[in-house]
Amino acid sequence: MWDFTNSRDRAAQRDDPVMHGHRCRFCARELDETFVDLGLSPLANSYLPPERTDAAEPAYPLHARVCRACGLVQLPQFEPATSIFDQYLYYSSYSESWLRHAESYAADMIARARLGPASEVIEIASNDGYLLQYFQRAGIGALGIEPASGPAAAAIARGIPTRICYFGRDAAAALRSEGHRPELIVANNVLPHVPDINDFVAGLRILLPDTGRATLELPHLLHLIEGIQFDTIYHEHLSYFSLATLETVFRAHDLRVFDVEELPTHGGSLRLHVCTEAAAGSPSPALERLRRREEVAGLDRPAIYRDFRAKVAAKREMIRDFLIAAQRAGKTVLAYGAPAKGNTLLNYCGVTRALIPFTVDRNPHKQGLLLPGSHLPIRDPAALIAARPAYVFILPWNLKDEIIAQLAGIRAWGGQFVVPAPDLTIIS
Repeated sequence: MWDFTNSRDRAAQRDDPVMHGHRCRFCARELDETFVDLGLSPLANSYLPPERTDAAEPAYPLHARVCRACGLVQLPQFEPATSIFDQYLYYSSYSESWLRHAESYAADMIARARLGPASEVIEIASNDGYLLQYFQRAGIGALGIEPASGPAAAAIARGIPTRICYFGRDAAAALRSEGHRPELIVANNVLPHVPDINDFVAGLRILLPDTGRATLELPHLLHLIEGIQFDTIYHEHLSYFSLATLETVFRAHDLRVFDVEELPTHGGSLRLHVCTEAAAGSPSPALERLRRREEVAGLDRPAIYRDFRAKVAAKREMIRDFLIAAQRAGKTVLAYGAPAKGNTLLNYCGVTRALIPFTVDRNPHKQGLLLPGSHLPIRDPAALIAARPAYVFILPWNLKDEIIAQLAGIRAWGGQFVVPAPDLTIIS
């Protein structure tokens, strides 16, 4: 699959103690090729209480590698999933655009899969019930699987049955023994976070009947590269998938992709439609087109990754130059949002409170805490309006339209928005 001709680079990587010894979490091949190295960084969702503002915190290599056998781009796991997700502070329902996305998906799948009162939908990583509520309102049986106790409790409080557990072979076997035969399994933005890909996908095969389908949404590696979206790389986001790699993974577990949709969410995502190998049907034209596009882009050749690394370094300098120039001109820059991707950007670019004094976020579970690494305080959005900054730096740039609409009032004093992807852009 791969043709790496730069033997000197490969020899240097074999001698690198950080590189040596890591193996692909799907095919177990030794990982000796760099995708991008973003230095040391704390876990992106390890927010700190304010009394720890001067405290040191653990930092780990944010060094992504690409498997030359299966093409999977990945980070090594430094913390067990329980340390990250048991007290997870991300609640999906705080994004209006994501709720609209979920509602539209539910309506579409009810029609496409012909779901009715006798049907069952199971969502893996169901968070606070942001999606299942729309199936439930349509009279369709819904069950959530969610390991984070906080979001799971929020879902249960709104009447959505939710199991607090991690999904894999054992959970799937238990659900099947209880008689669950879901016509639809949903797994949105969860596969990239899974340490044991084979256990998770094997669980899908156990739970999915031959008459059912699963849909999975996840960021697309090609969009990450084309948009220079280095900030979507963080320790909790363990894997970064191309379509070709995803098809390889599913085939290994007697599943196949029969259709794909390209979505604008998270800077460019795929929605895979998956069935068992025994199910009828041929690949859709959309699937064939995307296969060809990845081949043309050269995701199986090293040149695309070397070019990406150079663009990431250049983008870092562009962001720092802007913030330093604003500081020297006496113009205040404040941030909006406290997403995991924002923490990668701030830490890789070396941003401190001297350059951005604080950020704001609508999620009350994050307000009052500090961002990991940069230690920017997280405040209520009202604090941003009161401060009247010259610039609002949008960290969750994938939600820029929603955020700009919410903060349209900053234009009253000449405030502008800064969006860091794909290039640094200032919006008046």
